[in-house]
Amino acid sequence: MTFFKVNVTIENKPEISDPEGDTILNDLILKDHDTSVKKIHSAKMLKFDVDAKNRKIAEKIVMDLCDEFRIYNPLVSKVSIESFDA
Repeated sequence: MTFFKVNVTIENKPEISDPEGDTILNDLILKDHDTSVKKIHSAKMLKFDVDAKNRKIAEKIVMDLCDEFRIYNPLVSKVSIESFDA
């Protein structure tokens, strides 16, 4: 078995409002009034350490856990997974 680090990023789908990102943009960035930043998207990241035969299996284990335990709402969230050799 090989050890992998698997990162899961959960963020709102583009058509869903992101009040946290909007607040950060309005309260922190735009107060400067001289910025090229026009939009901020907030997200949640979960980091897993997984023993698996290969990277694809490690990602599947993590995705299955996220689905099984309803870690995200598929109606409003999009999920992306990245894995790395540990």
